[in-house]
Amino acid sequence: MLTVVPDPDAGDNARPTPSSPALIDEIVREGARRMLAEALKAEVDAYIAAFAEDRDEQGHRLVVRNGHHQPREVLTSAGAVEVTAPRVNDKRVDPDTGERKRFSSAILPAWARKTPKVTEVLPLLYLHGLSSGDFVPALGQFLGSAAGLSAPVITKLTEQWKTDQRAFAERDLSDVDYVYLWADGIHVNIRLEEHKLCLLVMIGVRADGRKELVALADGYRESVESWADLLRDCKRRGMGAPVLAAGDGALGFWGALREVFPATRAQRCWFHRSRKRSRRCFLILVSLAWYGDHGGGPGPAWVPVRGATAASERAPAAASRRHRGTTARPRRSAHRGPRGGNERDHRPPRHRGTGSR
Repeated sequence: MLTVVPDPDAGDNARPTPSSPALIDEIVREGARRMLAEALKAEVDAYIAAFAEDRDEQGHRLVVRNGHHQPREVLTSAGAVEVTAPRVNDKRVDPDTGERKRFSSAILPAWARKTPKVTEVLPLLYLHGLSSGDFVPALGQFLGSAAGLSAPVITKLTEQWKTDQRAFAERDLSDVDYVYLWADGIHVNIRLEEHKLCLLVMIGVRADGRKELVALADGYRESVESWADLLRDCKRRGMGAPVLAAGDGALGFWGALREVFPATRAQRCWFHRSRKRSRRCFLILVSLAWYGDHGGGPGPAWVPVRGATAASERAPAAASRRHRGTTARPRRSAHRGPRGGNERDHRPPRHRGTGSR
């Protein structure tokens, strides 16, 4: 158990202060260092014990301890931790190759300078906008060390993404049977020269209902040529024609689908269609609300939206326009509803049922 023991000779200076390094961060790093050292020691002891019976002609053990390696810093989620790994002298020889066998730690390989979690996080920070040259000033003090944060190291870590992307784009599709296929274009806020980047995405559904990403590529907007190139590439890698393809109605995907997979049936995506209809209804309601606000009607909200005014105001206005006097009777059409039925201006109109007998 880790405890903070004040120095008796330090007096009042032994009290932790906000500027003192012996606070929570240092305690966590010291705990991580001790636990890592114990884990490495246990790993080496288990390796030596496994080959304790292997001896040479003089009866000496072939696998023994051989001191420690040089200290090195390892970046962990707790910060930079200095590690001194134990060293093993393995004198055994591989009978097939004739080379000496070597001990390799599974906990801390010889080339490791960062834990796997830190190695995964650094490229993600680059993806979210942190420049490769800003890692040292941004994370150096936070992790307690700037080792392993240089721009070339970050660039090398991001190269793994390119390798994974190439392997995904070149995988074989001949053993996969997609029943349904969804296609859509995702526009990102990244401008390359004068054009905005559009990601062409295809998601397939197998016969057992499993969904998986089929293809992902960048294209020029959502043109027919871009979609056709992507579909041809999938067909070249062995993908068969799906039974049904769904997508937005504004895509160039449909022209490309008819060219590459003419037997596949096409269906409009109901999500895009319902969203477009809801957008139209919203615009209609906004226009009606604007018209009602400018109608000048003093009655309830439904009266201004209908664009009508009260009967007490319509009669004098109609009489003055027609020169028929103040007792002139207003037009009959002003009192009739949209279907010809008489309605009162202070009541909402009655709506007829839409069902059928």
